[in-house]
Amino acid sequence: MPQQLSDRINSLPVSATLAMAAKARKLKNQGIDIISLSLGEPDFNTPEYIKEAAIKAVQENYNSYTPVDGYAELKEAICLKFKRDNNIAYAPNQIVVSTGAKQSIANVAQVLLNPGDEVLLPAPYWVSYSAIATLCEATFKEIPSSIESDFKITPEQLEAAISPKTKLIIFNSPNNPSGSIYTEKEYRALAKVLENYPDIFILSDEIYEHISYGTQTFSFATIPNMYERTITVNGVAKAFAMTGWRIGYIGAPEWIAKACTKMQGQITSGANCIAQRATITALTEPVSNIHYMVKEFNKRRDMVVKLLKEIDGFKVNVPKGAFYVFPDVSAFFGKTIKGHKINNASDFSLLLLEEAKVATVTGDAFGAPHNIRISYAASEENLRKAIQQIKDLVS
Repeated sequence: MPQQLSDRINSLPVSATLAMAAKARKLKNQGIDIISLSLGEPDFNTPEYIKEAAIKAVQENYNSYTPVDGYAELKEAICLKFKRDNNIAYAPNQIVVSTGAKQSIANVAQVLLNPGDEVLLPAPYWVSYSAIATLCEATFKEIPSSIESDFKITPEQLEAAISPKTKLIIFNSPNNPSGSIYTEKEYRALAKVLENYPDIFILSDEIYEHISYGTQTFSFATIPNMYERTITVNGVAKAFAMTGWRIGYIGAPEWIAKACTKMQGQITSGANCIAQRATITALTEPVSNIHYMVKEFNKRRDMVVKLLKEIDGFKVNVPKGAFYVFPDVSAFFGKTIKGHKINNASDFSLLLLEEAKVATVTGDAFGAPHNIRISYAASEENLRKAIQQIKDLVS
């Protein structure tokens, strides 16, 4: 019988981060010592007080289907969190809890985008944004930036990119993959442009908000004339070391939240009951409880930036948040190393995997073809070893 897959799935790219992680695992299974710096996953355990909340939920027999949009107590906790951390006033009917922030983003795209609508993606951007737009039969347009601009776009670039088909723009600060953070002044300047285009919606992905190093994060929805057009996405995966718990959520205009609940009701229904109960505790306890992780990430960032700057050909800036560095490696393009001709960042990333035994992710997947992403969510020992192996190879 012929394989007759849909055009929809055939048009969908494989996640570059997951693909690289799979290649690294395959080599590890062959007995090859690979240092994986490809996945955006904290290497800490979930804090004890959150695990204890989950155990208590099991003992209290939370085992039934959950409301599609999340437990009422969790939605209340999310509203309090938004007010406390972001100064955004959302009511529970504006909150939808999903199986990870990725589903939250997909829900929003599915309920807002029609075939042919355009999504603006300030580059570099998280790999799944473009794939989700494609799945909605929308188009996406990259707005480029570079290491020289600290990987941030200008109001002039935004104005030039907008077309009659533009329906949605996705901001992500702190940014994956660059670690850059838009300041309040920079966001307000971009909002000034968007004031002239009232039919464009803004999705603000703030999943890394608590992982910042001396630079204040700012929520786009706090800009008064943007509130009714902004969907704020967040979750507990990154800051609370809860990637596998799969809890994300949105704060949005009520009509968008209702539509997302309707969509989710036909796809996955409500998120995991135990994870939701644990998330109530994660969000209501003081944020200072997780500062030990941020402090360690900050220390690693400083070390990684210093070591990478010592490698000829690596151009590195200092990321202000998240746990990635995003060096420009275009100095190696056109060269041959160990028999590998390097034409682009994908070639360079593959070279590092096969010859230096270090897994990274090509910047091509993030709309930044001169760069590679290196995650420093790994032990100091592994980071030092990996960078030395990269240095030995390219030197």
